[in-house]
Amino acid sequence: MYRSFFHLQTNPFAGNPDPRFLYMMPHTREALATLEYGISAHKGFIVLTGEVGTGKTTLLRRALGSLDQSRVFSSFIFNPRLDVLDFLEFILSDFGIPCQNRTKSGMLIQLHRWLIERFRHEETCVIVVDEAQNLDWELLEEIRLLTNLETSTEKLVQIVLSGQPELEEKLHAPNVRQLRQRIALWARTYAITGEQTAAYIAQRLLVAGTSDRIFLDEAVAAIHRASRGIPRIINLICEHALILAYVEQVHQVPARLIQAIAGDLDLDPQPFVVSATHGGFSTSSTLPSEKLTGREER
Repeated sequence: MYRSFFHLQTNPFAGNPDPRFLYMMPHTREALATLEYGISAHKGFIVLTGEVGTGKTTLLRRALGSLDQSRVFSSFIFNPRLDVLDFLEFILSDFGIPCQNRTKSGMLIQLHRWLIERFRHEETCVIVVDEAQNLDWELLEEIRLLTNLETSTEKLVQIVLSGQPELEEKLHAPNVRQLRQRIALWARTYAITGEQTAAYIAQRLLVAGTSDRIFLDEAVAAIHRASRGIPRIINLICEHALILAYVEQVHQVPARLIQAIAGDLDLDPQPFVVSATHGGFSTSSTLPSEKLTGREER
């Protein structure tokens, strides 16, 4: 309802992981390059970790979308709470392989034959497991065994495990040391700084169709402080802010709206601090001592 009011062609702060809106910060470029290289170079196991809402799924979709779609086959498992048979059946279905025998051995034979055929055609096959911190130990071991599907020169399938920091803790457990030793590359996402928050908001608005300065500096400062630099929460606050601004018929979002939204969403509603020496605003004096910004959040 607010799109025409703000001259927008699409919703700039939707919750879905749209790769068009990926903002390329230094750590984002590093993680994206790691994923793209790991998949295209057939490195086998890759792990992507980061706090909730820091853009892992968007990054994964961007990495997969950047590859030659005519030569890449992918299976994206978004719900890892499956038993082994359901997991294998999901992979076959995503790869477009008709399941002829719903036994573990039968599905593995089918998968292996299909992967060999893709290898002969110099094609790449990727299995992405999102929310991988929720994998149980049995399924995690089955995933490790999938890396045994290989030739003498390279892996037949590339596996990306993506999850919250708990995934890293899980992968350091003694009972999965064999899997950990097979991880070729690690990538991480982080919360963003106040300066990056301003650029992030501006970039999403630009992709959505406007270069107008919709959020005042003080509002951006309040958004960063309330969100702690978590992109998903930034999107949530900005979405609510555009709706409220439309209701009040104001073309620029003031800080008072952000403070009201932060209170409604049970986020930190404390006053922001304005500073003329940091691009028009600063949040350093209102953030808690354990700031979740940049590479400090691990």
